[in-house]
Amino acid sequence: MAAISSTGIGSGLDVKSIVSQLVALEKQPLTGLKAQAATTQTRISAYGQIQSLISTLSDAASSLASVTGWNAVRATSSDTASVSASAAGGTSPTAFSVEVSALAKAKSTTSAVVPPAGSAVGAGTLSLTLGSGASVSLTVSASDTVANVASAINGAGAGVTATVLTDATGDRLLLRSTATGVAASFTLAVTSDADGNVGDAAGLSRLVVGSTTTQAGVDAAATVNGIPVTSATNTFANSVAGVTFTAQKVTTAPVEITIAKDNTQVSSNIDAFVKAYNAINDLLADATKYDSATKSAGLLQGDSSALSLQNSLRAALQSVTTGSKVFSRLADVGLTQQRGGDLVVDATKLTAAMGNMDELKNLFRSTGGGSADGIAVKIKSLATSLLSTDGFFTNKTYSLQRALDSNAKEQDRVNARASTLETSLTKRYSALDAQMASLNALNAYISQQVTSWNKNTA
Repeated sequence: MAAISSTGIGSGLDVKSIVSQLVALEKQPLTGLKAQAATTQTRISAYGQIQSLISTLSDAASSLASVTGWNAVRATSSDTASVSASAAGGTSPTAFSVEVSALAKAKSTTSAVVPPAGSAVGAGTLSLTLGSGASVSLTVSASDTVANVASAINGAGAGVTATVLTDATGDRLLLRSTATGVAASFTLAVTSDADGNVGDAAGLSRLVVGSTTTQAGVDAAATVNGIPVTSATNTFANSVAGVTFTAQKVTTAPVEITIAKDNTQVSSNIDAFVKAYNAINDLLADATKYDSATKSAGLLQGDSSALSLQNSLRAALQSVTTGSKVFSRLADVGLTQQRGGDLVVDATKLTAAMGNMDELKNLFRSTGGGSADGIAVKIKSLATSLLSTDGFFTNKTYSLQRALDSNAKEQDRVNARASTLETSLTKRYSALDAQMASLNALNAYISQQVTSWNKNTA
């Protein structure tokens, strides 16, 4: 039978507490290591946030560096309830009148009634043709009802939807083109009928013979400056170059459509650029600052990588371009940096600069290369480099992750040493406890013998 051991009973020492405290001393480095790991993880998150903001800045710079960002136009209609319009960027300013005489409609038909409701319609084969396209053949069995035929048509994907109308007289098959216009019209024909006659009003032929076209397929019709134009839908996308207009209803008077330059889009893009830059600047300024009053440092205070990034962004922002003959730096058009690095916009100065839109565009998007590159082009290039797979953020994250991995390994080593020490101390104190128990027993025996001797002597 194995002996039951409880360390400390034999010696009277609180061995468990002693071992626990010695192991705790061995584990003391874990406190610092865990704090370092938490800080490193927070830095990884911070750089992830900065990377996201750089991506936003890159998008904002792209809008100012691309042609489309400067070619925005605005389409206006004198009667949007009748005709609405939009225009693609770069469309030349123009104006024209539109009159709508017809809206596009989808073809719809109703078959003759098949009595009674829910009865079989008759076996045979139907052919459904959309416009001048290929036909879809549908086989109808002797037990199929009008509802079964409608399901088959809907499942065929032939550009036609089918519905069953039921009343006291029986079932009717309602068909409708899924698209408007003449080209989307359909034809339903019976190619075979179980009764041998595809032209009578019996059997499967009842779905075709006696059917009524309740609405013919119609193209939308309009005039542009008096010239007729048509569209299969109510949207005219190819009639006027760069302009799409949509007929909402038939007009009773001409609707004037005007296409003009939209400078508000440029202002919006510049505002987005300023906000994107300021968001990065504010985050970096806060993360790298040192507060002498509270003697507290920001998360990235003293981080050379963060400072280098901050300096690179400011250098690109303050750069000079020869791409414009009038403006060479952002300050020339009212974009200036304040104390702390944030950009502010002088609206009056920017509005004046927009009076010379071509040169303002060159300030931002000139692609002459080197010093002739526009400010937005330079910042876009910097952002692309920072965000590349082997760029700043990839390398920084890799470096921080390596430090985190190294920290985790060091924590494992500390825990391993502490575990080994605990095992060793427990073994040594157990041996000491057993030895002291033996000595205590010997001491008790000797004391008993001495007492016995003294009694016998007396």
